[in-house]
Order: sequence, then structure tokens, then C-alpha cells
Amino acid sequence: MTAAGTGPHGTPEGALPTTAHADDVLTIGRMGVDIYPLQVGTSLRHVESFGKFLGGSPANVAVAAARLGRRAALISRTGADPFGEFLHDALQGFGVDDRYVTAVPDLPTPVTFCEIFPPDDFPLYFYRRPSAPDMQINADELDLDAIRAAKIFWVTVTGLSEEPSREATLAALRARAGRGYTVLDLDYRPMFWSSREEARKWVQEALPYVDVAVGNLDECETAVGENEPYAAARALHERGVPLAVVKQGPKGVLAHDGQTHVEVPPVPVDVVNGLGAGDAFGGALCHSLLAGWDLERSMRFCNAAGAIVAGRLACADAMPTVDEVEAKIAEARSADAASTEAARG
Repeated sequence: MTAAGTGPHGTPEGALPTTAHADDVLTIGRMGVDIYPLQVGTSLRHVESFGKFLGGSPANVAVAAARLGRRAALISRTGADPFGEFLHDALQGFGVDDRYVTAVPDLPTPVTFCEIFPPDDFPLYFYRRPSAPDMQINADELDLDAIRAAKIFWVTVTGLSEEPSREATLAALRARAGRGYTVLDLDYRPMFWSSREEARKWVQEALPYVDVAVGNLDECETAVGENEPYAAARALHERGVPLAVVKQGPKGVLAHDGQTHVEVPPVPVDVVNGLGAGDAFGGALCHSLLAGWDLERSMRFCNAAGAIVAGRLACADAMPTVDEVEAKIAEARSADAASTEAARG
């Protein structure tokens, strides 16, 4: 039970509490309940049972960072309902600080269904209308001191798709003013936008405040009008982004800091569900930035983390530990060495 006018953890509705410590990773934006079928390769029309999981890219990235040993927190909102309470429980269970997650009384916690057709077909069905609570983050409720203090602040393009979340996201970016690392996930999802051009307008509003931009080729085209990896990286640099991370699917990933660049191939995996791989990559990217690794080591770590989650059913629940990622990297190296030796023989 909570007092009237408070969220499930005693926080006044709509108020975002303050913090006395600096987070390693602070993310902001989308969170909901993922409903995944427990029958793989089956249409939702015929699925008989489902699993319930924490979902939403910023939430998953925070979980991924926490699993890698980082102090992580999330700014988001839920409905004032049992699903919202489940999300608080899940965040706490994963070691993610939920003090900045508050309830919106009049909107339900969103749910997302997916179908799982490995290796590369995972349709998503979002139930977020008329709006989602995480789109109701208000600029005047943000703890700007916590945002400034975070070592990494992670924002998403989806957070720019609707007011008041858009202005809150931009206000947070302006408040950062070059402190720590600010990362923009170029997670363009057409169903959240009226057009690609509208999305590009607001992405380019955000880019001058960003230290790192990460996205696939389609997302880069939305952001800067380029879908060739090196051209996309150059275009991001021209808009003030020091580090561009361009995912190329089967070709791996390009990381370019304007002076040096690396292309790292993907880690082979038998895909079960590819939906969480990008968020695992994101959490691993945060870990790598904080560790101060060079680009090649960072990208190998990120690719391995993504591969692990792609080989599992869930997203948040599947995020790996550092030991698991290092073991996957060693496994990939051994496989490469064996393949090279066989080719010589």
C-alpha cells in the first residue's frame, strides 16, 4: 500500500527524487513489460503460453550495465498498476536504481508482444496508446544534478518522438554540457514517428550535445542521411559527435573516432531471439567506455555481449556478466584459430 498521491515506493506522483551519489550509467526513456511467446517459430495467433519480462531499450541497457558491475539507474515512468510494480521489482532485482521511476495515474504500463522466428524475424507489437507513461517525463521534474554527475548518460531517439519527453530529453542533454560521456542510441522506430524526416529533424537537434552515437545503417540514414558506414561516421563527426559506432549486421561493427577506426566482425551465434542483442551491446559499450579500453577491445567485448543475448530467449534477464563475455571472446578466438589452421592444412 502507498499513500494517496504517491508512487509504489512512496515517491510523490510525477516527482523525480534527488540522489546523493553519482551513477556510472544513467539512462532515460522507454520501459514496459515484454510479453514473449514460449513457443518459438509460432505466430501469436497460435501461441499458447508466454513469459513476462522487463523491457524497453533504456531499461535493458541499464540492466546490462548493472550485470557488468556498474552502478546503473533509470529515469522513466510506468502506470500506477501491477505491471508498473512488477517493473520496479524487476529493476531492483537486477540491481538498477529505480528512484527516478515514477507513476502516471491515468495511463497503463505499456506492454509489447513479439513473435520469434529465428534467425532474423522478430516482429514487435507495441501497446502504447494513446501515449505511454515513459513519454510523460517532464523537464521540470528531472534531477539535473544527477544527470550532470553521471559518468555516462544514455538517451534514445525514441525519447525525442513525443512531448513532453522530447523537451525533457533535450533539457537533460543541455544540462550535461560536456560532462562525462553522453551517448545517443539512434533507435529509430517508424511506428513512433510521423515520418523519417521528422525524426531526422529532432535527432539533429540532439547530436551537438552527444559524445557517442550508436546505431545501425538504417538508423544512421535517419540521423544524418547516410547509410554507407564510413559516410555515416563522417556525417556524425561533422555534426559534432566524436565517436560514431555503426552496426553493420553480418559485417560486424565500425567504430570511428575521427582519427582512428576499427571494423570488428560479429561473433557467430545460433540466434534464438535477436531483440536484446543491441541493448546488451549498449551496456557493454558503457562498460568499455568507463574502462578506458581502445576501440578494438571495446567492440569485441560489445559484439560478444550481443551474441550471448541473441542466443537466449529474454532480453533483460539474459544480460551477461563480465566473465561470460570474456569466455565468449575466448571461444570466438579459439574458433578463429582452428579455422585458420584448417585452412592452412
